[in-house]
Amino acid sequence: MTMSSERNWAENLTYGAARIARPESVGALRKMLARGGSVRALGTRHCFNDIADTDGTLVSLERLPHDVEIDGDVARISGGARYGDIALDLHTSGRALANLASLPHISVAGAVATGTHGSGDRTPSLAAAVRALTFATASGDLVTLRRGDADFAGAVVHLGSLGIVTELELETEPAYDVAQTVFDAPRWDRILEDVDGVTSLGDSVSIFTTWREPDHADQLWVKTRAGREIDLARVAALGARAADGPRHPIPGVAPDACGAQGGISGPWYEQLPHFRLDFTPSVGAELQSEYLLPRADAAAAIEAVRGIADRISPHLHICEIRTIAADDLWLSPSNGRDSVGLHFTWHHDEPAVREILPILEAALDPFDARPHWGKLFTMDPARIRALYPQWDDFRDLRKRIDPSGRFQNAYTRRLGL
Repeated sequence: MTMSSERNWAENLTYGAARIARPESVGALRKMLARGGSVRALGTRHCFNDIADTDGTLVSLERLPHDVEIDGDVARISGGARYGDIALDLHTSGRALANLASLPHISVAGAVATGTHGSGDRTPSLAAAVRALTFATASGDLVTLRRGDADFAGAVVHLGSLGIVTELELETEPAYDVAQTVFDAPRWDRILEDVDGVTSLGDSVSIFTTWREPDHADQLWVKTRAGREIDLARVAALGARAADGPRHPIPGVAPDACGAQGGISGPWYEQLPHFRLDFTPSVGAELQSEYLLPRADAAAAIEAVRGIADRISPHLHICEIRTIAADDLWLSPSNGRDSVGLHFTWHHDEPAVREILPILEAALDPFDARPHWGKLFTMDPARIRALYPQWDDFRDLRKRIDPSGRFQNAYTRRLGL
């Protein structure tokens, strides 16, 4: 263990932990937990708020072995593994995950714990791939919950409140290829006439906008599995045109960090993320917020944000709009409803961002927008609790698994967990 002076990925937060532990085995982790004190798991630090912080001990599992064990359609992995660490092993074994987030740099356990997602009308959050997960609890005991167990749906998206995840089992499928094509300047009026038609153009579709152009979005990214063709007539009807070269989602940034475009096909793990593992994703110096709301309200929500575009755009690098299928996980932001996510990549000016967030959240409140747990938001905790029908069930589960509250922190206490 060492004293902590650790910062998160965005460097907008210095963790308040007294120390950081990097156990090299599950046994060492269990012994550490048995000593007592407040504890939180530290993943790849890609959260923009204090969800992972503690005044006690931060635990990083980065030194645990990152082996991938394939058993039929299930992959068993370490709690410290990143998606980029396991993807090639899966692919080499002829297996794949159904989806990935925008960047492969994030830890699997951290993404699962916060309900992080990729994109696709028929694809749920990354947490929905979990078949089983094992926690090291406050006592140092190991507890495994499997799909079908009474508490499983409550434990998967757990906000770090149940213990340290030491192992996950993920559902896989046969490996596949993905082609990515970028189109410029789709018109807002055509998008809003048929949002579902736009998001169904591929297996994963993203609309990128700076909100600076009143008539059109900046880019439309369409990712399709091998064998699926893009409906180019529908794209033309949007007023969009094929990009004349590689694009980065953020205007003016070199596209070197991005996967192959122009309809070139490549392995799923290279093409589903927007950014490559060996590059700094996005612009690096940035802050992020995201809100998920019912897909049926997508057009109205987009219009609401367009109505405050002049307030948002000066602080914004880019906004991404994408879809996520419903899941049944209690604290998943896409729980119980097919969703659309509005993701905001802000300039690195937290006071300015926190000033604009209440305005944005008020515009999205009529649509019961749920914030991404790991990104910046200012919503009233009572309002957030009201958006989750099984909130009290999760709180009861937390009290049963961690009765002394050793995994609680300022973030979870604000939320009333």
